[in-house]
Amino acid sequence: MVSILLVEDDDRVASFIKKGLEENQYTVELAKDGAAALKFGLNKEYGLIILDIMLPYVNGVEICKQLRVKNEQVPILMLTALGTVDDKVKGLKAGADDYLLKPFHFSELLARMEALLRRKKQNDTHLLGFEDIELNTLNYEAKRGGRPVALTVKEFDLLVFFIRNKNKILARQLIAKEVWGIDFDTGTNMIDVYVNYLRKKIEKDYDRKLIHTVIGKGYIFK
Repeated sequence: MVSILLVEDDDRVASFIKKGLEENQYTVELAKDGAAALKFGLNKEYGLIILDIMLPYVNGVEICKQLRVKNEQVPILMLTALGTVDDKVKGLKAGADDYLLKPFHFSELLARMEALLRRKKQNDTHLLGFEDIELNTLNYEAKRGGRPVALTVKEFDLLVFFIRNKNKILARQLIAKEVWGIDFDTGTNMIDVYVNYLRKKIEKDYDRKLIHTVIGKGYIFK
């Protein structure tokens, strides 16, 4: 089930949305003011956030800005009675992905949510991670512990292969075939050389080692 954070101070509207979402197999957590919204949004993970703008304590635009600092990926749908062009621009510039005006048909809210979740799912297929390593296969960006790691294309491809096959013993022959598209020549140490390059870049300044040699068999990433 997708977990939704619903931020809405109008009890009637909140009850209506929460009931409808739960009937459509979503789990819903309700925040009735801006302070609660920040507490939940900054400390829990949600699949999507529905955010009113006019709220007690902290307004929705400011909430959106703060949530975006922590999480760039979670879809945020602003649901509000503020309908001028300037209002929409402020919401979208704050980091909202969509903007739906009150009053609204529940079917439209549901359709917009589903579109945002589909988009997120498509984007997530380009993101890989293990432990504190993050990879974006669209732009060949690698990070460990939030810090960028400069990798060559083949080093990046090798790391992608390791992450996608984590906790498995990988023979040198398999690595050569899947990463380089070649049959492995047992007379060369090419695989070992590239593994050593990768180790230096992703393990040098970290106590926790991820690439382990399995003597006589190959490597395991765990």
